[in-house]
Amino acid sequence: MHPDSHIGDCNLVHCRGPYGENIAKSSSDLSATTAVNMFVLEKSSYDYNSNSRASGKLCGHYTQVVWLNSVRLGCAKARCNNGGTFIGCNYDPPDDYNGQRPY
Repeated sequence: MHPDSHIGDCNLVHCRGPYGENIAKSSSDLSATTAVNMFVLEKSSYDYNSNSRASGKLCGHYTQVVWLNSVRLGCAKARCNNGGTFIGCNYDPPDDYNGQRPY
């Protein structure tokens, strides 16, 4: 993840790499803690028993945060030229895309 590459535009564009990644932006200051809390809010859209998300909802940010096998985690913050904030968090290993439950 390279938050500095987002300084000019603050666009939410994922990096293509070997890590799991959650990204967030704000038009004002945003802390990594607040960004992670935003990701965790998706918990209400995740059904553990069926290992699925509610229709029309997102839960991938949440499942990445709580992914049992991720042991190397880090977040970075960049201030954008427009005064906004870009937060990127990487997870290694990333969550599994083979239908396994996150924990």
